[in-house]
Amino acid sequence: MGEARQVCLRALELAGTPADHAATQTDLLLEAELRGRASHGLLRLPRIIERIRNGVADPKTRGAAVWRSPAFLDMDGERGLGPVIALAALAQIRERTRETGIAVAAVSNNNHIGMLALYAEQAAREGQILLALSTSEALVHPWGGRHALIGTNPIAIGVPTEDEPFVLDMATSQVAMGKIHDYANHGRPLEPGWALDANGNPTTDAVAAKTGALAPFGEAKGYALGLAFEVLVASLTASALGTEVKGTLDSSAACNKGDVFIAIEAGSGAIASRITRYLDDIRACPALLPGRPVAVPGDRARAERRQRLDTGIELADEVWRRIRDLAQCAA
Repeated sequence: MGEARQVCLRALELAGTPADHAATQTDLLLEAELRGRASHGLLRLPRIIERIRNGVADPKTRGAAVWRSPAFLDMDGERGLGPVIALAALAQIRERTRETGIAVAAVSNNNHIGMLALYAEQAAREGQILLALSTSEALVHPWGGRHALIGTNPIAIGVPTEDEPFVLDMATSQVAMGKIHDYANHGRPLEPGWALDANGNPTTDAVAAKTGALAPFGEAKGYALGLAFEVLVASLTASALGTEVKGTLDSSAACNKGDVFIAIEAGSGAIASRITRYLDDIRACPALLPGRPVAVPGDRARAERRQRLDTGIELADEVWRRIRDLAQCAA
């Protein structure tokens, strides 16, 4: 972990990233790796650096924020690094929520913000509920369709408890496109039902799926949720929709998707206690399959993190080679 962090920091700083911004971006990518979310981990670093070099990402800016109402923050990301801008917006609405009980940040012109669970977990640990929504390039086919017209449009929800926070983080596609790239890097076949190829035919070939379309999760219901999140985020951020969204996967176009954060002051300690007991009841439910206990969203990611802090993270050879090459230029 220590070596990976130093290599990433060197690569980002060589590209002109201030040390504090490089640390923010690196730590978010590493936290995704620790939680088993390679799709949002270090495989994204080479593209981030390419975007900086191509002038479509500004590693120095902290964005420009304007309060449109006492509880609505409009954040222009100014093409900054996704996590840097997201955390700046969250810091402002976190403070405002302590006064107003609820606050919203609508973020535009920002780069990919990474794993939403990390923002939800941070807010919940500080005693606030957080809903986070983000859109992406059109990667998901509408239910019954053959081509991609909708983003993966993830949602994260963080809720405080007396113990570990409740943290839900899920895309409205069967999987994230980053997972398709991770499977392609490792030469692994996809699960049936995850994706279509460029001709609109079902495929288990990860390379073919990269130019095709992801399936919505939950069939028609997941499609409807993904579509709803896309229009909701666009309505609040004035961001692009559908095939007009650019910049979350390529290295040459400015990013024009949107991010929305809704922070809510949590209830009393008595409510947190009741939630804790309820989640423990869920975990204690008799398992359908032997050796597969019932888990609450966030449990497996935390278990992965504990294990990988001991064993280290595993990267595809090609990903590690590219990152090391970028960092060696710094020497």
